[in-house]
Amino acid sequence: MADTGTEDEYKQFRSGVVELLPRLRRFCRAIAGDGSGEDLLQATVERALARQQQWQPGTRLDSWMFRIAQNLRIDLARQSRGRGTEVDIDAVLELPGQDGRAIVEARSDLSRAERAMAALPEDQRVVLALVVIDGRSYRETADILDIPIGTVMSRLARARHAIDVAVHGAKT
Repeated sequence: MADTGTEDEYKQFRSGVVELLPRLRRFCRAIAGDGSGEDLLQATVERALARQQQWQPGTRLDSWMFRIAQNLRIDLARQSRGRGTEVDIDAVLELPGQDGRAIVEARSDLSRAERAMAALPEDQRVVLALVVIDGRSYRETADILDIPIGTVMSRLARARHAIDVAVHGAKT
């Protein structure tokens, strides 16, 4: 980082990553679907910092990092298929009795919506996260995911319908 242009780009990149963290955190939590959003966030930032030279100054840092998060999520899903079911030892030790908080949460619409979102197919969950949680337009979402805008609208409609059915029950 001898010349000032490179050093300025380095500082600009780092500050851009820090500025993006709240949005990236929401995105990672949404696409993880299983409570591993913070781990996905950490892995995404770590990979982005390690591969900073691959990012092109002048391009959208958020799109680049969302793509990293999405690719990491896919990689983690592939890895977990071969491992089988993980059991938390603390959860096993606490089996007797009922957790009143868990019972109340299980009855709430929010809990049902979270479970419904976690159950969505990956492609629908990613579109829902970008449009609904991150507030992206259909066009921006289509550009980030490199898919047609009609596909964004279709996936979003299917995701919203699935969550509505899960939260409010089947409607005729």
